[in-house]
Amino acid sequence: MREVREWTARATRIMHKRRDPVVVQTFRSATAATIAYVIALRLSPEAAPLTAPLTALLVVQVTLYATLTNGFRRVNAVVTGVLVAIAFSLLVGLTWWSLAMLLVAALVVGRLVRVEEYVPEVAISAMLVLGVTTVGDTAWARVVETLIGASVGLACNLLLAPPVWVEEAGESIEDLARRLRQLMLRMGEEAAGGTPVDRAAERLHEARRLDHDIVGVDAALRQAEDSLRLNPRVQDSVLHRVVMRTGLDTLEICTVVLRVLARSLTDLAKEREPKPLLEAETGAALEQLLSEIADAVVSFAVLVTTHLSTNAESAEERLAAELRTAAGTRDKLALLLREEAERDPGHWQLPGAVLTEVNRILDELDTEHRTRRLFEELDRVSREQRARMPRLTRLRERLGVTEQLWRNRAGFDGRSR
Repeated sequence: MREVREWTARATRIMHKRRDPVVVQTFRSATAATIAYVIALRLSPEAAPLTAPLTALLVVQVTLYATLTNGFRRVNAVVTGVLVAIAFSLLVGLTWWSLAMLLVAALVVGRLVRVEEYVPEVAISAMLVLGVTTVGDTAWARVVETLIGASVGLACNLLLAPPVWVEEAGESIEDLARRLRQLMLRMGEEAAGGTPVDRAAERLHEARRLDHDIVGVDAALRQAEDSLRLNPRVQDSVLHRVVMRTGLDTLEICTVVLRVLARSLTDLAKEREPKPLLEAETGAALEQLLSEIADAVVSFAVLVTTHLSTNAESAEERLAAELRTAAGTRDKLALLLREEAERDPGHWQLPGAVLTEVNRILDELDTEHRTRRLFEELDRVSREQRARMPRLTRLRERLGVTEQLWRNRAGFDGRSR
């Protein structure tokens, strides 16, 4: 049995590595570059047409959307550089001052044609072409090789379909929710047991460090959004992007509020030191409430990353039940905090701040609030698409692909799936 478990674990790691962005990118880039070189050997007059594999290597990206956008800019940059070199070769040869003028002109023209991050490629292409003796033949051969490399890169991305990184982005969102949950549980336990100032300050630093985690999750979500764009294997890609993006926005707001809550508890610990942070009954109520909110945060993350409608409905029902339980505990905590504020009127604002912050988290996780936020974002995306692509919008309307149908695909009476 142990050998079976080890073999299963090893197979799982191998399958996971096959979907790793680095592995996928390496395999697809090497394949595209090799094929481009083989084709260029037959079509290019040069003995070693390395421009073709170089172009394919730079064009192929992890996602189809990135490949199409980068491929166009890459081809534009190389062809522009070649044309600049041809113009210079008709006037001057290769000297130190002509090379300097060429580089300046290529960089300026690269900005004008808007190749963005490929501006240096304009200068590189121009410099390499100008340095060859048979400028005319080499220049056009370089254009041909560039077109070969770009075409092969695009073809490889269509035949070797790039993965959809929604699952990885969902795992990042759920992992962020679990870290939020662990921090809430620690804050609740310490509030119930009496928190010294240094420990409360430590929790505040942990809450601040969560900002760095959000940056990583945002990067994973951006990759997932790119993988959904122009991907023929995905239906309702806009809906997928909006659901996950609004979900991350909600978790980011909860993280900010939790940081403020940690600051309020730290200030309260300073004011009441060496006395306990809260009375025993109040601390127990706060611990229970933070535990319930922590579970709701995880349920919310599961909801926004669930793919099947039946699972989404179950996740939403669980989230709603947890929020109702937390609301009851919140009402109990409000009475206890009010009593503490009456006993210590000099610092009434700190218990009030604690209650305000937990209310904000509950409001952000509320299903009705989330539904409104989701529809607002869908409306905004729909308006932007209509303004950016009016002809495509009219075609969709003629085919009966209406906004109401788009909304209905959101799920059960406004749910996300």
